[in-house]
Amino acid sequence: MNKIDVLVGQRIRARRYALGISQTELGDAIGVKFQQIQKYETGANRVSASRLWAVAEKLGVDVLYFFEGIRPAEDGSIDTDDAVDHLEFLSDHDAILMMELFRKLPGPQRNAVLSFMQSLVVNPKQKNMGLAS
Repeated sequence: MNKIDVLVGQRIRARRYALGISQTELGDAIGVKFQQIQKYETGANRVSASRLWAVAEKLGVDVLYFFEGIRPAEDGSIDTDDAVDHLEFLSDHDAILMMELFRKLPGPQRNAVLSFMQSLVVNPKQKNMGLAS
């Protein structure tokens, strides 16, 4: 499996999920079965350019959305090892719920929640030193 194919699939899934569109609905819109959408989303099958265009139209994004964050390495090759999906959290129902609730909070409460969440995250330096459990 190519990491870029997996990244594109994750982006399709995240956007589809965020919009509340089923795999069947997306498949019907672009002329494939839901099983094919599953294969696209896992990166098991590559999405052709024309299909990706149709997916982008159905999901209401520019086709470039699926490639954000992929940069050429210094030698000019595509650096797939560092390709990270920073929108992967949109596939997580709890993360979406937290974001929706967070947006409803007034400013001071937002700051308090943000400070609390930051305090729960383990400092990477402490983790490397064996101080965190």
